[in-house]
Amino acid sequence: MAIANILLVDDETPFRETMTRRLAKREFTTSSAPGGREAIRLLEENDHIEVVVLDVKMPEMDGLETLKIIRQKFPLVEVIMLSGHATIESAIEGMKLGAFDYLIKPCDMEELVSKVREAAQKKKRHKEKIIEAQLKEITMRRI
Repeated sequence: MAIANILLVDDETPFRETMTRRLAKREFTTSSAPGGREAIRLLEENDHIEVVVLDVKMPEMDGLETLKIIRQKFPLVEVIMLSGHATIESAIEGMKLGAFDYLIKPCDMEELVSKVREAAQKKKRHKEKIIEAQLKEITMRRI
């Protein structure tokens, strides 16, 4: 069983391919998208994605714009921002918009794996709390 289901979003094909292989070796299930629009489409089609690893600088729709849409449409999905062109401003903006964390490319693989595990656990805890609340509500209605 996979440790977590990840969506890797980056416009650089070699980076996506390399990261997908490296994450698969660590028992992650990884989908990938070359940009924000494709990422949103994949999230709409796959409710099993737990963590999005999202590049900040991409053509058409950048990572911050993509993050805003993910937070609106998929509030339980955790997002880790990645950038090779990081600025303090984009990191702060990403965190304000609800990113789980922000890493600089090239990032240490073990650090990324650790962050993905933490983010996946956070999503699972939130989902469990929602289910608990729903069960409590159903139980209360029956009383």
